[in-house]
Amino acid sequence: MTANKKYKDGLFRSIFNNKSSLLELYNAIEGTAYQDESIIEINTLHDVLFAAMKNDISFAINNKTVILIEHQSTINENMPLRLLSYITRVYEKMTDKRIYNESMVKIAKPKFIVLYNGKAPYPKEKYLRLSDAFEKTDNDDLISLDLIVRMLNINKGYNLGLERKSKTLSGYADFVAKVREYEKEFPLEEAIKSAVKYCIENDILEDYFRQNLSEVVDMVITLEYNLKDAMEAAHEDGIEKGMEKGMEKGKKEGQSYVLELLAQGLSYEEIKKKIEEVS
Repeated sequence: MTANKKYKDGLFRSIFNNKSSLLELYNAIEGTAYQDESIIEINTLHDVLFAAMKNDISFAINNKTVILIEHQSTINENMPLRLLSYITRVYEKMTDKRIYNESMVKIAKPKFIVLYNGKAPYPKEKYLRLSDAFEKTDNDDLISLDLIVRMLNINKGYNLGLERKSKTLSGYADFVAKVREYEKEFPLEEAIKSAVKYCIENDILEDYFRQNLSEVVDMVITLEYNLKDAMEAAHEDGIEKGMEKGMEKGKKEGQSYVLELLAQGLSYEEIKKKIEEVS
């Protein structure tokens, strides 16, 4: 099993896919102090028909401000254009065709933020404008459309203010930094495993990693179910249902077993050997 090189994108979306983490992140970025999670309405695009039209995170605050946040591991000067396409779809969802009414439809004020944590050097903060991409014409006095993106470098040590205000974002930055540190000695897959173990031991996103232990287990072992349990269940419930039961039972037992070994301080290689011995 090979490690997903885009693990950071998936992890970022997973960590901030709840109102509590989003409110903390928004407060850190904007310097606000909101406490009530009910003011947040998540409206991230998950287009099943047009797979390319999906963004990382979008949510509204009191239906008065809509925030689009993208996570980037590479420097992309086209983010204003990408976010323009995203905000159009988000507004379509929020207004629900009311734009065809004669009376004015009030819409939430947009804010566009890109959080960068790639390896290439980048400033602590930078602004990108859609108008910078426009072709030059004879009359450039009037710009009918523009979109401003706030770029923030969230690599460890670049935005200490953000790290202090958002424990979740700080933990994410710590994890990525640890992966890069371990990558100097180990392949990416082993580096990710070691970074997860380090975070659990040092109370860095510990709750998240423990609650999503199945993903950690999947990085360590390829056996997703206990064959013995599956065969026993198959005799009772038929092959298809039996395999489902066996997979579920085996996976839960595997998670508990791996968590117990992690708590004992075993390395991932040692855990893998133990799993192979009992499989």
